Amino acid sequence: IQTQKNNATRIFSILRAMPLFGIAAYRKYSSGGAYPNISLSSPLPGIPKPVFASVDGQEKYETKITTLENGLKVASQNKFGQFCTVGILVNSGSRHEAKYPSGIAHFVEKLAFSSTAQYGSKDEILLTLEKHGGICDCQTSRDTTMYAVSAEVKGLDTVVSLLSDAVLQPRLLDEEIEMTRMAVRFELEDLNMRPDPEPLLTEMIHAAAYRGNTVGLPRFCPVDNVDKIDKMVLHSYLRNYFCPERMVLAGVGIEHEQLVECARKYLLDMKPVWGTSAVANVDLSVAQYTGGIVKMEKDMSDVSLGPTPIPELTHIMIGLESCSFLEDDFIPFAVLNMMMGGGGSFSAGGPGKGMFTRLYLNVLNRHHWMYNATSYHHSYEDSGLLCIHASADPRQVREMVEIITREFIQMAGSPGEMELERAKTQLKSMLMMNLESRPVIFEDVGRQVLSTGKRKLPHELCDLISNVTASDIKRVTTKMLRSKPAVAALGDLTELPSYEHIQAALSSKDGRLPRMYRLFR
Repeated sequence: IQTQKNNATRIFSILRAMPLFGIAAYRKYSSGGAYPNISLSSPLPGIPKPVFASVDGQEKYETKITTLENGLKVASQNKFGQFCTVGILVNSGSRHEAKYPSGIAHFVEKLAFSSTAQYGSKDEILLTLEKHGGICDCQTSRDTTMYAVSAEVKGLDTVVSLLSDAVLQPRLLDEEIEMTRMAVRFELEDLNMRPDPEPLLTEMIHAAAYRGNTVGLPRFCPVDNVDKIDKMVLHSYLRNYFCPERMVLAGVGIEHEQLVECARKYLLDMKPVWGTSAVANVDLSVAQYTGGIVKMEKDMSDVSLGPTPIPELTHIMIGLESCSFLEDDFIPFAVLNMMMGGGGSFSAGGPGKGMFTRLYLNVLNRHHWMYNATSYHHSYEDSGLLCIHASADPRQVREMVEIITREFIQMAGSPGEMELERAKTQLKSMLMMNLESRPVIFEDVGRQVLSTGKRKLPHELCDLISNVTASDIKRVTTKMLRSKPAVAALGDLTELPSYEHIQAALSSKDGRLPRMYRLFR
């Protein structure tokens, strides 16, 4: 043991005495020649000079757009990876159903990727996609219908062919329409029973804010219309709205030239199954903000039974008109919405979770009986709606409404520098994090190109967010507070103040409701 220790000490002293770069002199190639005595900071002889990635100014051209002869726009953005997301976005949604029975967009969403001219059933479509590791989906909103497929890049030709068939050549068989009626009825029942009332309240606040026009038309098919919608009604609607000049083929993760080639092959001369009309009868109505109230008295005591039931709550949503996403004020409104923030009273805290937003600091942290206070911003091409959703025990509805009206009035004050910077940083962070996901990039590219014909890149949006000042927030809020409120109320509404009182509170200096005096309580 002693001998081993002595040997180790000797070797260590030799190594310590050697210069670092000189170690190589004691090692030899397998051929017998010694390694060159070279410092680590010097380039190795015979090795080509490395080429490092750099920003070459091409970034601003990363979203490429081509318009085909028939008016269809093709937009793409390349992204590293072996999978791509490709889809067709159509400028068509529930807002365009003024001349038709409401609910067509809901039916179109449920009927998507059913049997087509090429494929006998939905199963055939799914099997075809499975060969390329693909999945498909269709979503409709108030102003857009979006068909999307994520699959391997090698299957692009098949994907575009399938999309073209699903959008322009659906069979719409009687049994498929009947199955869709059943699915729609189930969804409507589920909407009224689910513990989370947010989708139902969003529907109600839009109906109140834009009474009977454009984005105020129902997004979900009304029960009375389920049996009215058939193949003839669907064809009549699709003939006017599913035309090439109202469509964008968007793709992420593929070469632009490749996508354009597939678009020419499958979408340029494709004749839709419903035929084409010489003059499209398109509804070009501009959204008319009306304000108003929509109430739904409902027993919420048994919404969530079980070992830990949710207590009976009354839900209120109050909104004011903001602006369209095409206006310059859209960015200040997005910052204002982020500044208000909020959430549920049981949200887990932590950095970046919004615990320093106004609806947490001023509402949820101060009033323990409030279960929820969240800000939402809905924006469309011709109008917008900024609203706050709050929920509490039915006996405290009046107090809850006053707290929300006070928060609206306080928005008009100048925000603190730190508060504003935090909101801007959070908004930029959320934007950049979301745009790391391929399907989100696809939707962003498609929606922007569909509505504006071009795309603002993330760094441009971040610059616009950085330029928002406290005076911008004050200006847009003052303008917003001039509009009539839109109110949606769900649950036990015994204590709900009248619409006139809510309007008076939003017109006052402090946001307080007019005092009510009662002889008997």
